[in-house]
Amino acid sequence: MHRNLRSFIELLRREHDLVEIEAEVDPYLEIAEIHRRVIDEQGKALLFKRVKGSKYPVVTNLFGTAKRIDLAFGKKPQELVKKAVEAVEVLLPPKPKELWNYRDLAFSALKLGTKKVRRGPVAEVCDRPANLEELPLLQLWHEDGGHFVTLPLVYTESPTSGKHNLGMYRIQRYDQTTTGIHWQIGKGGGFHYYEAEQRGESLPVTIFLGGPPAMILAAIAPLPEDVPELVLASVLADGKIETIANPLGHHHRLIAEAEFAICGRVAPKMRRPEGPFGDHYGYYSLVHDYPVFEAEAVFHRKDAIYPATVVGKPRQEDFFIGDYLQELLSPLFPLVMPAVRDLWSYGETGFHSLAAAVVRERYAREALGAGFRILGEGQLSLTKFLLLTDKAQNLRDFKTLFEYILERVEWESDFFVFDRTSFDTLDYASGKINHGSKAMLVGVGEKKRELAREFHGALPVGVKAAKVFCGGCLVLEGTEYEKDKSLAERISKDNNFNDFEVVVLHDSIEYAVSTEQFLWATWTRFNPSTDIYARGAKVVHNHIAYTAPILIDARMKSWYPKTVEPRPDVVRLVDSRWKEYFGLK
Repeated sequence: MHRNLRSFIELLRREHDLVEIEAEVDPYLEIAEIHRRVIDEQGKALLFKRVKGSKYPVVTNLFGTAKRIDLAFGKKPQELVKKAVEAVEVLLPPKPKELWNYRDLAFSALKLGTKKVRRGPVAEVCDRPANLEELPLLQLWHEDGGHFVTLPLVYTESPTSGKHNLGMYRIQRYDQTTTGIHWQIGKGGGFHYYEAEQRGESLPVTIFLGGPPAMILAAIAPLPEDVPELVLASVLADGKIETIANPLGHHHRLIAEAEFAICGRVAPKMRRPEGPFGDHYGYYSLVHDYPVFEAEAVFHRKDAIYPATVVGKPRQEDFFIGDYLQELLSPLFPLVMPAVRDLWSYGETGFHSLAAAVVRERYAREALGAGFRILGEGQLSLTKFLLLTDKAQNLRDFKTLFEYILERVEWESDFFVFDRTSFDTLDYASGKINHGSKAMLVGVGEKKRELAREFHGALPVGVKAAKVFCGGCLVLEGTEYEKDKSLAERISKDNNFNDFEVVVLHDSIEYAVSTEQFLWATWTRFNPSTDIYARGAKVVHNHIAYTAPILIDARMKSWYPKTVEPRPDVVRLVDSRWKEYFGLK
């Protein structure tokens, strides 16, 4: 497909799916506000040609629509993955007569991985010592801790095994030569740093920007720990990723077609505060200590283009990338987890907060085993709430799926809450970083009940409004948490709500209006072990048997970080310059 970033940009230009903005724009807040408005309108990619304080243009919104995802990668990667899975199923054990039908896979395998070449445009210029303040790093939100690299391709190698990792970990610029490096739990680059730190060694790190668009998706993909991301990148790019020798001599090879390559090291036992940062959950992730990257040199093309993205409340550009990756990798799930037939994580919740799966139930409680397998698999282990059923469903259609499960769940035996588990680093619902709880809801077999679809009961004190979200699920607007902490528990015992299976308590009834809003505001705002109540709960053989309705307290709590909102003066600035950006009269 595309050997480099500019090949893709040129295609977007030919497709009339790129806007080139000649007006000077500020990387501090202004570019991000323009980008967000264009994303909301499902608009074009943006090339900012004059960026204040930098000689480099900035390109954003490369993958902000399904169309551009298709232009970047086409259908071939998905067809190849499906064919490979099919081959495993057909050819194990080997059947010589069938091998010929899969001969194209052998040719595709020859394109996997990396290829050494003598020269590459990434090494056209070397800035040494490094000066990171010359790069047009964006600040997305006014309460962010500073300017961040938002599409970094962070390359590391294990100091013990030599295996590589390519990950996307946000990078906060501190000064000309140092940055924070946000290695969350469960991340391959962080594991490599741990190994180096245990040996008392610095870890060499190269931060690439640009290159084949396939590298961006490969860096984000939730691959098993030792599966090389550059192999997936070559699948997506339909060809080997070209690398050149590093002119520094003592460092990693460079991706030949990258726009920038920042080479440096992360020293052991060194930490600095990183954050806040308005993240893809739609809240500010807070300040925490993270390792420090020190840049030695910056290699780049003579006419380098700086790629960036903007994150915030879903749906942003990362939503479309995440959905494509799920579609690409979904054929692999039954191969890795045989009892799992289909799996989907919801980008509206930040992906880790909610997932659903269709699993096998060939014998009693097999679905439960499949759920445990999902919660023990790589990054899926960070899933906060897992929905399971045993019949084929359109997992993207959340309302229909949720109703299907609520029609079948036996609350006494099919609802599980697990306390003291790992939590996604960016989810603050538990009030403690990296630690929280999980829940699993199973709805299998035949339909057991009709779901309530109307509410006519009396509203208790503290509840201002009620609205049915879907069959069996009622949303309530209640008094804010700090003014009435016991409201959720009182509601769970109120017989006015007994007709419903699930009741969700929110700060605003507006979250019941759309599926997108409901998913975001519900699943990013509760910790299962502390924010779930029930009309009844008793211990039976060390299992908690619940009686519906189950109440979820999704009100904002005092320990939650702020939601991200644009600063009013920046909104006014962009309003006033909108026609100027787009050459309108």
